[in-house]
Amino acid sequence: MKFLDQAKIYILSGKGGHGCVSFRREKFIEYGGPNGGSGGRGGDVVVEAVDNLNTLIDYRFQQHIKAKNGRPGMGTSRTGAGGDDALIRVPIGTQVLDENREHVLADLTRAGQRMILARGGAGGRGNESFKSSTNRSPRQFDPGGEAEEMTIWLRLKLIADAGLIGLPNAGKSTFLTAVSRARPKIGGYPFTTLYPNLGVAQVGEREVVLADIPGLIEGAHEGAGLGDRFLGHVERCRALIHLVDGTAEDVAADYRTVRGELEAYDAGLPEKLELVCLNKCDALSEDLIAARRAALTVAAGRPVHVISGISGEGLPELLRQLTESMADATPPETADEAAAGAETETAAEVAGWQP
Repeated sequence: MKFLDQAKIYILSGKGGHGCVSFRREKFIEYGGPNGGSGGRGGDVVVEAVDNLNTLIDYRFQQHIKAKNGRPGMGTSRTGAGGDDALIRVPIGTQVLDENREHVLADLTRAGQRMILARGGAGGRGNESFKSSTNRSPRQFDPGGEAEEMTIWLRLKLIADAGLIGLPNAGKSTFLTAVSRARPKIGGYPFTTLYPNLGVAQVGEREVVLADIPGLIEGAHEGAGLGDRFLGHVERCRALIHLVDGTAEDVAADYRTVRGELEAYDAGLPEKLELVCLNKCDALSEDLIAARRAALTVAAGRPVHVISGISGEGLPELLRQLTESMADATPPETADEAAAGAETETAAEVAGWQP
């Protein structure tokens, strides 16, 4: 299945049914009185996070989501049926944004969380609701409430414990393959990874979810290479594993390039816990490892792990350090906690925005 992390869709709630004007008509009853029923309520458009999805590919082909209209009221005091809701099922970690992608309408971070994006119109009252002692045969009725419509963006941000970052061909996919059962595409050329991959590493009795994103290059925040579009998938991570290719001529410059892109992207990524790794040490001599580790330590300003995804050297120690560090790190906050916890408000009410 193809990975898709963004989708633009049009949603429309259901209209409310009109009220009915009707009078009781029976033999030998000359003045039966009004008995027109009220219309049914239109269906809502609801978004829900489910735990068996990992892509938004369904909404590449289904770009119009419409709820059912309410049925009109009928005679003999019969209320019209309400319209069925339209349910948008999305992966955990999906954000709902407005058409201009300026407001976060919902942030779904747990299974079963749901939010009403567009409310259905209210049902109109029938003439039976207007009768009174001074209005014995009313002919008034209320029309059904109007539907709500808007265009929204769905954006998936994978939820993982740690994210793998680095230049193209830094060995991120090989690392993920070595520590988990994930099998991403691996090749000896840049941009082998075109879409994010998830892997689960077993560290003692604990499982750690790792996210591998496509490599960054200088100018990614301006759209160079694959751009910084996929950095959103590591925004929710508590830690970053920064892999630097040990076979590169200038490991310090490579490190600073990626750090520069993180700072240009921001979103809290530069402040996250970072573990710096000198990768591909199996292809280096001891003297070269020592020299490049020293240069990388100065550039990063923190200890550097020497690892190899091919031989497995340094991986157990790195994962152990990762779990210990994450235990002390503060879990990341969602982009919009108000939207994440709301289940009865509409998306417009949460964001303070009206379509």
